[in-house]
Amino acid sequence: MSDRTATSCTEAPVTGRCYCGVTTFHASAPPSFVAYCHCADCRRVTGAPVAAFAAFRCEEVTFAPDEGRVVNTNPGVTRSFCGSCGSPLAGRYDYLPGMVYIGVGLLDQADAYPPARHAHAGEKLAWLHITDDLERDVGSARDHLGPR
Repeated sequence: MSDRTATSCTEAPVTGRCYCGVTTFHASAPPSFVAYCHCADCRRVTGAPVAAFAAFRCEEVTFAPDEGRVVNTNPGVTRSFCGSCGSPLAGRYDYLPGMVYIGVGLLDQADAYPPARHAHAGEKLAWLHITDDLERDVGSARDHLGPR
């Protein structure tokens, strides 16, 4: 197993698509890390009580026909959405340069990439109970989410 993917032995490529299938993506290598995020921003952008993202190096991911509509609502955060159906596609963060974060639910191989950590666990919804033994960062997990 590669030291880049402690969560899976699945080989590249990793593929995926938006809800309508107009936007697809291809990653030439497996994600370097996968994590849950409990922050309010990620909950809002996904519409879910917790998000799960896979971290890829930017140069390893290609979107087709393009990365869709780009939105910069918060300083230092760029998110992209399918121009056709509006599905959230990716997030890029100035404090994590060179990386792109894609929702695990968009991956065709989602079952092969379980999260390895909880980020922003201090913002977890009180009624949400995920019983696992994964590490929990009260705040950001950025020390674990950057390039490996």
